[in-house]
Amino acid sequence: MNLDDAPAPACTVEGCSNHQDARGWCSTHWRRWRLYGDPLALKPKKTIKEKIMDRVAKDAASDCWIWKGIRNNKGYGRLYIGETGRQELAHRISYEQFVGPIPADRVIDHKCRNRACVNPEHLEPVEFAENVRRGDAVKTQCPQGHPYDEANTGKGNKGSKRCLACHRERQREYYHRTKNGAA
Repeated sequence: MNLDDAPAPACTVEGCSNHQDARGWCSTHWRRWRLYGDPLALKPKKTIKEKIMDRVAKDAASDCWIWKGIRNNKGYGRLYIGETGRQELAHRISYEQFVGPIPADRVIDHKCRNRACVNPEHLEPVEFAENVRRGDAVKTQCPQGHPYDEANTGKGNKGSKRCLACHRERQREYYHRTKNGAA
């Protein structure tokens, strides 16, 4: 029998059938020993608070905790939580982890108006309409650039601001589209 034909010795860890690499262990158990000092040790799992803090950059000027991880298209941070198996909004998770549960009829408002902030001191559970009012209070113009002044501001759905110039333009377009009976 050639030495080349002999089976490689198995890892000395009980129940492991991988071949030996170093110190009598397979590469997996040797790596665990090198990283954690024990060939049976598993990678320690981080708490949700640790995951949050790993993805935060603290802004000294505003005291905001700016989310460095994934953000959605509206600028809100996203965090994968293994228990739910999906991504959640980072500011909501931060509030729940550092403050407590969010009441069912409330949304989280950023008092600092920074959507990427996850500092629990800057987050407050409020009713949806209050959140809209607070957001509208800081807006000075509509997305098309018309000023939100006394002459050009009306109330939209759910109490939000409405640009009257844009509203008149939409009404004009609707009128011309439906004028000849082509709705």
